[in-house]
Amino acid sequence: MNLYRYLTGPDDAAFCHRITEAINRGWQLYGSPTLTYNAETKQVICGQALIKEVDGEYSPSLDLSRK
Repeated sequence: MNLYRYLTGPDDAAFCHRITEAINRGWQLYGSPTLTYNAETKQVICGQALIKEVDGEYSPSLDLSRK
């Protein structure tokens, strides 16, 4: 089964650590990262899609953050 996640957050070291952790847990980058600007908070927001192939059957109750 293929899993999909899309992580978002401020463009900072914490976001990079979240992506790095996911890669080290077997997730692969899917496509290019995205960036947008939040004028209210004056922050750049990043997004990155990730995919991972795992055994098993899909269920909506599956906790993707633990895979």
